[in-house]
Order: sequence, then C-alpha cells, then structure tokens
Amino acid sequence: MSVFALGLNHTTAPLDLRGRFAFAPEQLAPTLRGFRERLQRVSEVAIVSTCNRTEVYVGANAALVDPAVEWLAGVGGVASHTLRDHAYVLEGGAAARHAFRVACGLDSMVLGEPQILGQMKLAVREAETAGTLGGSLHQMFQRSFAVAKEVRTSTEIGAHSISMAAAAVRLASQLFENLTDTKVLFVGAGEMIELVATHFAARRPRSIAVANRTLERGERLAGRFGAEALRLADLPQRLGDFDIVISCTASSLPIIGLGAVERALKLRRHRPMFMIDLAVPRDIEPEVARLSDVYLYTVDDLASLVQAGGERRQAAVEQAEAIIETGVQSFVHWLAQRGSVPLIQALHTQADDWRATEIARARKLLARGENVDAVLEALSRGLTQKMLHGTLTELHAADGEQRAELAQTVSRLFLRQSTRAPADDSR
Repeated sequence: MSVFALGLNHTTAPLDLRGRFAFAPEQLAPTLRGFRERLQRVSEVAIVSTCNRTEVYVGANAALVDPAVEWLAGVGGVASHTLRDHAYVLEGGAAARHAFRVACGLDSMVLGEPQILGQMKLAVREAETAGTLGGSLHQMFQRSFAVAKEVRTSTEIGAHSISMAAAAVRLASQLFENLTDTKVLFVGAGEMIELVATHFAARRPRSIAVANRTLERGERLAGRFGAEALRLADLPQRLGDFDIVISCTASSLPIIGLGAVERALKLRRHRPMFMIDLAVPRDIEPEVARLSDVYLYTVDDLASLVQAGGERRQAAVEQAEAIIETGVQSFVHWLAQRGSVPLIQALHTQADDWRATEIARARKLLARGENVDAVLEALSRGLTQKMLHGTLTELHAADGEQRAELAQTVSRLFLRQSTRAPADDSR
C-alpha cells in the first residue's frame, strides 16, 4: 500500500479553473463515495477543498493515478489533458511531505495561515463519514496535524503570517481614508466571512450588514457584531447602500451580477465601491471589475499583500521544513512496515498450522503411552524440519551468485548470535 496526491492550487491553476473543482463541505462525502464506486480497487480516499486548492489523497499505488485523473476531470467537466496541464501528482513520501506542508501553512497563499488546518480536519471528518479514510490516510493526516502543532509552537511561522481577512482590511484602508465612515456588507455566513467580519468590526465601521440565503444563520452572525441581517433575495435592492462588499458563499453560480452592480453605482452617484470575492467558484461576475467605479479583488489578487519577507521569515520556514522532514521520514518508515503486514500475517498463520499439526501428533503418541521425553523430542524435531524445509530446498536449488546472496540472507535470519544473559542457576 502506498499513497498519492492529485491536486491543483493557486500556483498551478487560474481561479476559474479551480472553481470547477471546488466542493462544498456537504458535497465531500457523496463525492468520495462516487470516487470509490468508480475506482473499485480504491478503499482509501479523502478530498481537501478550499478557495486555494482541491486535492485528492488516495491510499493506493501509482497505477491508479490515470483513472483518478479521468474521474476528477469528469467531475470538473474538463478534458483530462486540461486538468493535467494544471495539476500535480505526488507519490509516497512526496505526497506525505506535501500534506504536511499544507497543514503547516507552508503551501498557502498566506504563509503560515491557520485556517487550512481546520479545513484539512474537515476533510478527514468527511472521509470518516463516507467510510473512505482508511489506515494509511488516517496515519498521514494525524501525523500532519501533530507536525503542524509542533511547527506552530516551536517556530515563528504564525508570527509572519497575514491572514486573508487582515489583508482585506489593509486593502480597504488604502481606498478609504477612514473605515469608520464606511458601510460594510458581508455576503455569506461561513467561517471565512466570520473571520473577515471580525477584522472589519475591530475598525468600527459606520454599519455592518450580513446577507445570507438562510436568514436564521445570517441573524446569528449579525448578532455577534450588532449588524443588520438581510435576505439574499433583498441584495439587489440594498447593494447600493454599501461602500464595502465582501462575499464568500458556496454558490456554484455568481450571485452578484454586472447589472445589479451597475444599478447600485447609479444609486450611489458613482461613489466608489470596494468589493472582495473570496469564493471559489466566483460569487461576483468577473465583468464587474471593468466598471470604473468598482475596485474588485479576488482571492488571487490578495496574494501580493500577504507575502512577508526577510531573514526571520526564511529562518522560520527552514525550521518548519526540518520538522516536516522528520515527520515525513517517520511516516514513510511506518508505511513501509505496513506493506509487510500481509507477509507477517501469513508467516504467523503458517507457523500456527505447523504447531497445531505437531501438537496433535504428540497428543496421539502420548495417548498411546509413548515416553514423554521421546514425544517432546519428536515434536521439536518436527517443528524444526517444517521451519527449515523451504529454506533448505531453496538453497539446494540455487546456484552461483544467487546461492551466495541467498546464503547471506539465511545466515542473517537464522544464525544470529544470542545476546541473552546466561541463566541464573542459583535460584
């Protein structure tokens, strides 16, 4: 058993292509079951899906990479060669190393960003729900979480990260001289919107509103910030009231169109609007960016704001990479040992069969009144002959260089020097 990862992220694929492969949390379990039904030789699979990446982790050998690519391309509705042009495939230790780096925030748009760890834990929970996690992936992810915790506590990776939410506030501050004079609208009520809203609320804008498809959930989030809750259906009529609009929903289609923004600008008499679309797929039609009074940014556009530099940052990265490498080598060793488990089980089964046969023969001899010492001698000889028969047969059949190599192996396995202390005869 091995593992491989098939994925695409913000460094390999454009936003709109990533959007084709984005999965909402409730889609993960049925998608995982669909994968297993399509690739029946696969029992272990998990999917990590965020705004920056979609990655399929599979507990199987590399021979199943091509079928996995075909499946994922079909899910995204693209040709397999298109997916291959923007995807990466990592196997064995390389797949584990990538998972560990992702968990630590080293592969994120925001160096050291903490949200990815929660998203990976969600992926594990959904795989468990779908019954597709398996022992190899369970070990890999749990070890990646432990490594991420160690990196957080023993390096300064977190100190050098600027979260996407903080970056959004910084960008808005460049457009508006004072955020206390702005009206802010959040579209959606998920974890990312909650995080961004927390950052903006700290700047005390004039008003905050939350628009969500489910009013009850929107009201809960709005209540945290003393904000107004809106129905998503009311958004076109209210859009013009807001200076800042930040959207992140799980909609598969844009929910803020060009026409709605044009009407909002007329109502605002063309006062500028600052908009951030954190959703993948997009929540805001990309054509909105062409409007002269709109400043529209996507998750990819925030990249330049979240890149920190300097020697301390590089030192933290090097420390983290060292911790990761130790964790990877440990996992690779575990994986290699796990690969020999079927052989070990077979050896135990065969030894138990031999033992049972010899014990049964010894009991028959004892029942006939044979001497106990003679029976024990026969039992020990019978077991010894059974254990050595296959090895001796192979030695006699081999010749030349093959026999020399086999002889070295047999010597190493059967002729070890005893390291046991001499028995204490005084007792």
